[in-house]
Amino acid sequence: MRTIFDLETPAVLIDLDVVEVNIERTQSLFDGLGIGFRPHVKTHKIPFLAELQMKQGAIGIAAQKISEAEVFAAAGFTDILLCFNLLSPAKIARLRALTQTCHMTVVADNAAVVRALSAGMAGAAAPLDVLVECDTGMSRCGVLSPQAACDLAQVIEAAPGLHFAGLMTYPAPGAAPKVQAFMAQAQDLCMASVGHCDVISGGGTPSLLDAGLAPILTEYRAGTYIYNDRSLVARGACTLGDCALTVLATVVSRPTPTRAILDAGSKSLTSDLLGLSGYGTILAFPDAEITGLSEEHGHVTLKSGADMPEVGQKLQIVPNHACPVSNLVDRVTFHRGGKVVREVEVAARGMVV
Repeated sequence: MRTIFDLETPAVLIDLDVVEVNIERTQSLFDGLGIGFRPHVKTHKIPFLAELQMKQGAIGIAAQKISEAEVFAAAGFTDILLCFNLLSPAKIARLRALTQTCHMTVVADNAAVVRALSAGMAGAAAPLDVLVECDTGMSRCGVLSPQAACDLAQVIEAAPGLHFAGLMTYPAPGAAPKVQAFMAQAQDLCMASVGHCDVISGGGTPSLLDAGLAPILTEYRAGTYIYNDRSLVARGACTLGDCALTVLATVVSRPTPTRAILDAGSKSLTSDLLGLSGYGTILAFPDAEITGLSEEHGHVTLKSGADMPEVGQKLQIVPNHACPVSNLVDRVTFHRGGKVVREVEVAARGMVV
């Protein structure tokens, strides 16, 4: 049987044993909290893994782009939350087509998006469920106050072809108490003015262990938890042993005693830093630092006197951010204990439109 060290490099490896533990542990957490769990497929982009998540008890999936949703709908997934404002008529026409085969929910944080969705859903057999996206501290998309959430909920409910279904947020790490306060106030306002507010959707792997501090949530979305990565280790959200995704690279040069060059650069490891120093953790040499990336080269600084990798040695690297790494390769290799199990296509790779 082939081992991971028989593979050509660079290669993206997925430890299936760790994946299964991550899925089961996280699903059990939300089952215990009485909160529905909706995994975000943007991390792995692979229907096979989403099937494992659903079998453990997930209530549906979340996707970030309409093209991602199309891949998973074609694979048979029937409950998809699209967590991105849609504006173009062409994309909304694709959304409408998806509603013929599965239950779609979308988000909006402004009236222009609501108008575009309403125009595209005019005359549909059933109204489209829309969540108001709320900014609870991440400073990305989202309305800025509970009153603004209520105001937009009224606009959605009055728009032909649409149905106000509830509220959604992607919070900053550690913001669970703020999520609870914001959503409780917004829900009360929506109940008083619209008469319903069924879904309260929170999310984020960095905040996952704090989900119980926001009991108002009816569902929780997380993606990176299935693989984990170096940024989450740095946050204390997991350990290196919980990281299922690694990049296998080969040492191709040792120009100086304290420098090694890998055959994995920004095309394999991603240039995301996320506030960290260096571009990944080399499992066999944790004191070494990947100090720079060019497209095809990883530049490693070694401590003098420490154990040194040899030219030709293959190394596993935990990247800073697992999600973009999934989008860098056509296929990933699953293994158990270092023995290759199967190669799987990253079906939603490149689905950004």
